[in-house]
Amino acid sequence: MQPSLIIGRIAGIHIGLHYSWILIAVLLAGSFVGYFYESNPNWQPRVIWSAAIVITLLFFGSIVLHELAHALVAKAVGIPVRTITLFALGGVANIERDAATPKAEFWMGVAGPVMSGAIGWAAAALASSWGRQAVPALMSPPVAVLVSLSSLNFMLAIFNLIPGFPLDGGRVLRAAVWWVTGNSDRATRLSARVGQGVALALFAFGVWQFLAVDGIGGVWLALLGWFLLDAATASHAQVEVVAGLRGLRVGDVMSSECARVPADTSAQRFADDYVLRTGERCYVVEEEGTATGLITPSDLKQVDRARWPDTPVRLLKRPLHQLRAVSPDTPVVDALETMGKEDVNQLPVMSDGRIEGVLSRRHILHLLQTRLELSM
Repeated sequence: MQPSLIIGRIAGIHIGLHYSWILIAVLLAGSFVGYFYESNPNWQPRVIWSAAIVITLLFFGSIVLHELAHALVAKAVGIPVRTITLFALGGVANIERDAATPKAEFWMGVAGPVMSGAIGWAAAALASSWGRQAVPALMSPPVAVLVSLSSLNFMLAIFNLIPGFPLDGGRVLRAAVWWVTGNSDRATRLSARVGQGVALALFAFGVWQFLAVDGIGGVWLALLGWFLLDAATASHAQVEVVAGLRGLRVGDVMSSECARVPADTSAQRFADDYVLRTGERCYVVEEEGTATGLITPSDLKQVDRARWPDTPVRLLKRPLHQLRAVSPDTPVVDALETMGKEDVNQLPVMSDGRIEGVLSRRHILHLLQTRLELSM
């Protein structure tokens, strides 16, 4: 998930907000207002609202630290992490690839809950030292906020340890199965299936709670269950895709019959004579017989349509030296991972400084469809 707004940077990792976070932050603050009105009726309204806003911000700060723990462990084992994004249902660290060993997977999985547990313990200890009371109405606003923060973090730690993808407990389960069987794909399939079961149970419980007990709480649980089901299903689908591509090299899948476009070709002619006639999505730009870059139909958007007749494609191309290239011997799984990192749909295939072809997501999709049809 990509953030809509970057709000800071920690240890080289961008911290961002998805637009959906704003809505949930308002709803969460409103829930705390209602809670403090009930538990501390002697507080002034401005105190209640202030406490609600503070606990909301502290809780989301705790989620950032939870995800940061995952991210720092990932970086420690050599896995890049670009962003941490807060969204409606929590937070997510954009970890670029899976762990290479069960041990790394285990520590990446437990890091978040350990951090949440530590925050919960620290908040509880601080609340006790500041005069925590058994009766909420007798507590001062700072102590009440700390008690709530402690409870929320303990719940966050416990919930995330449920053994099903994409929860942290699912990572721990995957690490354990991987360690026992030596098969990471099998481990992912099992943890994803468990995750789907957990998500369905959570969704069903949320619907029941909405209809029979507490409307708002039930809606929240049902939405969370739906999100977890979607993520677990995606994890299961991903492992099937990776399994289907394992053992294949880029040279097996790439297109070596790439259409060549002279660099002085106008954007208008490129659109009319190449894109609209062939339907291809990627073309090699040549200057004096040498490939110098790639151009796709989306690159035409760089200039107004009225200027297409006077704009040569050399001005719209993406130079080869600026593109991340792969070799014919690169595993297709690694090339697909590179596409995700670079946010591109195709990669030039280079060998000894020469372009041998182009690998696109479409080529990979066609291969997977063919294998599925043949049940290979």
